[in-house]
Amino acid sequence: MKKLLLTALAAVILFPLFSFNHNPPLSPQAYQSLVDLFYQWRTFERPPLRDGAPDYTAETFEKRHPEFKKLQAELIAIDTSGWSVEQQVDWYIMWAEMNGYDFNHRVLQPWVRDPAFYKSVWTARSDVPAHEGPTHHMTTEIWTYEFPLNDEDKQRLLSDLSVIPPLNEQAQQNLTGNARDLWVTGIRDIRTQSEDLKDILAKPGVEDDKDLVAAIEQAVESTDDFAIWLEQEADSKTGSSGIGKENYTWYLQNVHLVPLTWEDEVLLLKRELARAWSSLKLEEHRNRNLPELPDANSPEAYDKLAEEAAESLLTFLDQEEMVTVKEYFEPALNVHLGQYVPKEIRNFFWITAHYDPRPLYSHFYHWFELARMDTEPHASEIRRGPLLYNIFDSRNEGMATAVEEMFMQAGLYDDSPRSKEIVYILIAQRAARGLGSLYAHANEMTMEEAGGIHSEWTPRGWMKTEPDLLIFEQHLYLRQPGYGTSYITGKYLMESALADYGRTQEGSEEPFQIKSFFDQLNSIGNIPISLGHWQLTGSQGHLKPIIEGER
Repeated sequence: MKKLLLTALAAVILFPLFSFNHNPPLSPQAYQSLVDLFYQWRTFERPPLRDGAPDYTAETFEKRHPEFKKLQAELIAIDTSGWSVEQQVDWYIMWAEMNGYDFNHRVLQPWVRDPAFYKSVWTARSDVPAHEGPTHHMTTEIWTYEFPLNDEDKQRLLSDLSVIPPLNEQAQQNLTGNARDLWVTGIRDIRTQSEDLKDILAKPGVEDDKDLVAAIEQAVESTDDFAIWLEQEADSKTGSSGIGKENYTWYLQNVHLVPLTWEDEVLLLKRELARAWSSLKLEEHRNRNLPELPDANSPEAYDKLAEEAAESLLTFLDQEEMVTVKEYFEPALNVHLGQYVPKEIRNFFWITAHYDPRPLYSHFYHWFELARMDTEPHASEIRRGPLLYNIFDSRNEGMATAVEEMFMQAGLYDDSPRSKEIVYILIAQRAARGLGSLYAHANEMTMEEAGGIHSEWTPRGWMKTEPDLLIFEQHLYLRQPGYGTSYITGKYLMESALADYGRTQEGSEEPFQIKSFFDQLNSIGNIPISLGHWQLTGSQGHLKPIIEGER
């Protein structure tokens, strides 16, 4: 099998150039060696413990690095000749994850630069396969508990809470970075954790349990002490927080398998921002003689609007043969319909939902995908759970963003032309926030200045109503390179896959069915869309910048 040289930032490794091939694997044992290595890799990726908490100290990383290089070399040495595309894709997934570990170790270093990395308490499930942004390995997932607790869950929660004090103490040794925006904004996450811990005390059965109360109080005290220390150190932090253009491009291509550069993404997001604004203005002109959309002005009005919107979306997907509507779609969507929010405190997304929730519910395709992971686990052990380092972002955020416009184009709003305006407002907002994040990572703007693009270029002033969302989003995108742009770049890659699929169908004179496209892509799993594109169409031309190391 042909081997090509791929130049990394810190090392040179051999990268296999695969060819499209529908044949079954010539050596099942060889593919099993990849699966075996996957479990070794994932076991290694979890750090050892220090005082009951994950160990992110520099000395431990250096001590373990030779073992990582050995695992990486074993992956490169696997001969994938004769493997099916599906199996080659699994190889790529592992290659990307190992590159992610390497990049975190060399460049991103969230345990050194990013106080929010040490956030332990999560009260809600993420709408993508794993938490957005770098997260430590032993978090406390309150949403997984049902109160009052049974004995087993009580012990699990006590175990979870016991990690927080030693981890916070370790953080004060590890956090030696000088990334000011990450540091200052991260204090907010740690302060919020203290309040989230206190909220556990109000849950059924907790306040009467001395063991739980003591563990929570200890975690609160430790978290408060950590926040005070962060505030005391904040004035000494003067450095930039972005990773730079060169690092950003390498990360995009070699970890998230997005075949673009920093410059490509700037051009693409500028284009989408201009397209969204111009399309919005044309829609407004077209609809100028129609009445404005009324917004839900009471809890009863919102509930009625939400229920009708959910039913409308699911009926549309089913009757218009957009995608196979599984039995879990309706319950997955119904628990996320939201509730009435007074106009003066609505954030951007809930402003849109109070006019017509269907654009937002289209984005909630996320919850269909998570329900699929829960009820129909992927056959590949490598794809079954969440990929590490948010490598899924182009697929999950890209899909959720793409279908907003795709469903519109397919006729979802034929009964409500003004709802199309909301779709273009959503696209503009995502393009603006992603563009700001690109300049922040290039260290051409501070996080606050990037937020200015985000706010000023969102139509109708809808990002100026409630500041917490703006801070949350720009902070996340600074913490996780590529995430802020993944909505638009993933949408572009999704559209490219659809175009290639449609062209292939047309060339073979087979009838095009959008339902077949979505069903096949869903079955491939929550992997980078560039890999999904390859498996779906047999085409890997879009991967050349990565495979051949052209950039």
